[in-house]
Amino acid sequence: MKLEIGNFHVKDIIFGDHTVFENGVLTINKAEALALVHEDEHITEADLVIARPGEEKRIVPVKEAVEPRCRVNSKHDNYFPGVTGGDLYQTGEGRVHALKGCSVLAVGKHWGSFGDGLIDMTGEGAQWSYFSSLVNVCLVADTDEEFERHEQQKKNHALRWAGHRLAEYLGRAVKDAEPEEVETFELPPVIRRGEAVNKLPSVVYVIQTMTQMEEEGYNDLAYGWDLNKSIPTFMHPNEVLDGSLIGGSFMPCSSKWATYDYQNCPTIRSLYKEHGKSLNFLGVITSNLNVSLEQKERSALYVAQIAKSLGADGALLAEQGYGNPDADFTACYVALENAGVKTVGITNECTGRDGRSQPLVSMDEKTDAIVSCGNVSELIELPPMKEVIGELAALGRDGMSGGWDGDEKLGPSVREDGSIIMENNAMFCGDQVIGWARKTVKEF
Repeated sequence: MKLEIGNFHVKDIIFGDHTVFENGVLTINKAEALALVHEDEHITEADLVIARPGEEKRIVPVKEAVEPRCRVNSKHDNYFPGVTGGDLYQTGEGRVHALKGCSVLAVGKHWGSFGDGLIDMTGEGAQWSYFSSLVNVCLVADTDEEFERHEQQKKNHALRWAGHRLAEYLGRAVKDAEPEEVETFELPPVIRRGEAVNKLPSVVYVIQTMTQMEEEGYNDLAYGWDLNKSIPTFMHPNEVLDGSLIGGSFMPCSSKWATYDYQNCPTIRSLYKEHGKSLNFLGVITSNLNVSLEQKERSALYVAQIAKSLGADGALLAEQGYGNPDADFTACYVALENAGVKTVGITNECTGRDGRSQPLVSMDEKTDAIVSCGNVSELIELPPMKEVIGELAALGRDGMSGGWDGDEKLGPSVREDGSIIMENNAMFCGDQVIGWARKTVKEF
């Protein structure tokens, strides 16, 4: 499969009479864009706000992030097959155009949930989320989804899907333009590679998608299919980079992966760069995060069988989440090692606010090579921001992971002056096990 991504680097985003990209500036016709958003009758109110790196803006509750893209020379007008309407088709081949350096953020105007997070565009808080480095189009909206209004877990369906449609709309601004650069991602079939490549260590990338909720609407999707209903599957990495996977609305926020993360997965990109040089990149195995122990063991066996059948010498295993998913992570790690596949795990930790809890709920002596992406329980104190995009009260009021309404020692997460105290848990996609992580380990 051969995928070409034509990149257009966005330096700024403004509002104007037409939606167009010129000289590094994306101009958005706000009225036209909001009309598209309101095509969903469940959106009751909506606005667009631009948040640029360095601006004194705090965005919360953030529910989803998507990179604007479109397909070129294709009969398919929808970028996310199985999700945003149109045809269901395979991704990962052909030409797409992407607006780089920006994202569409779906932001709640009033209500947050366990899977929502916070982004600071400047100051100390900016270092905790990759999205502070992007020019963000914030879709700030509310819906009539009353059935989940006061639930800690929310599907956030109308707002997240509006973000996907808006990203497609913005992406079409560069459909017929000439990109500044074209990246090519191509891997031949596993059994049709040259002798020199086959002599290199063979590596597979295992990603544990969020699939814990048995009710549909919360989990990660593949081509629109709820991955709770799936078993571990071998995928071409191009499919992941090209809109086949959609981030869910369940995982504690610092641990989850947005759709933007899948579209730009840094680990896949790094493996591509080393393919044919230091390793033979076989592809991607999507695994599961399940509820029962039997389900976890079954998925682990499937992953190990696929990796072994492919002839993998090694695996990179990335966990989305912590707590219950640690059992899936450990089971998968051990199964791979038992199959003779040398494995390196990538995950975060949950040590509790006092730092005394076991970092992973489940551990094994064979899980002896783990890269840590940080502690979800680490306390963060941040000063007020001049502008809040969304509603700051959601951090403490609505059960957002990492925030609280009150604490005997620490008080409320949101203080009267607009300053906040919270756990790293609440930073939007902050731990970035998928590969963006800026954190490191220090010895004392």
